[in-house]
Amino acid sequence: MSLHFIFFGTPQLSADVLEHLKLQGLVPSLVVTNPDRPQGRKMLLTPPPVKLWAQENRVPFLQPEKLDSVFNSQLTTYNPQLFVVVAYGKIIPKKVLDIPEKGTLNLHYSLLPKYRGASPIESAILNDDKEVGVSIMLMDEKMDHGPIISNQKLNIKNQKWEWPPKAGELRIACNELGAELLAETIPLWVAGKIRAKEQNHSKATYTEKIKKEDGLIRLDEDAYKNFLKIRAYSEWPRAYFFAERKEKKVRVTVTDAEFKGGELVITRVVPEGKKEMLYTAFLHGLS
Repeated sequence: MSLHFIFFGTPQLSADVLEHLKLQGLVPSLVVTNPDRPQGRKMLLTPPPVKLWAQENRVPFLQPEKLDSVFNSQLTTYNPQLFVVVAYGKIIPKKVLDIPEKGTLNLHYSLLPKYRGASPIESAILNDDKEVGVSIMLMDEKMDHGPIISNQKLNIKNQKWEWPPKAGELRIACNELGAELLAETIPLWVAGKIRAKEQNHSKATYTEKIKKEDGLIRLDEDAYKNFLKIRAYSEWPRAYFFAERKEKKVRVTVTDAEFKGGELVITRVVPEGKKEMLYTAFLHGLS
């Protein structure tokens, strides 16, 4: 079908979704992504992955700092039927959401209304909640509030990892599932073959933006909860604890751990000011 849609996204996850849509014959008329940002130790100006995808596929792109009236005018010139949003990274005003005739679809990494907000993947792992999946909703001006177009539960038994996964593993699995669901949903939605269903707002749960201090664990507390935290925060901020060395507190970041026989077994760490090492080597250095 002939379909004019605009895609909003920024990180590699978004680019992976774009690639899957392309393979299904769904190529956006325009891509909207964040501006290039300084990255790395040398703070070099670096384009976001979605911009690189657009350049490689010769798709026009915009990188607005502000979603203002000038930006709105630029969008309307493309006469879009639909907007698709996947991890864009900015709040999109209602005036923008309402531009296309078929509205704005958003891929969210939870089974809404559960885990609305900024950290659905991490929250599911922290809560040891195996009922995970993705939702495609029609966006409105409230956070993850719009009606559901489609959703899909992730079959964790078919994954290469065992529960609980690291956050990155679960995010990739949900993103792959979400890309497939988007490719199926977009043509049906535009053709009017599926209808949006209002969320049960009374059952909504909310997740907060993760802070660096959330990664703190205490080794004398519940071992499994500490393991869940290590897994959930494996990308950022990473779990850490404090140890005494030469009468000084040392921050120790946990980079890998296992849960065996009801006990937390830390295997690799990065002590403050040191390189990554085996946890046994770190303990030996304390003695």
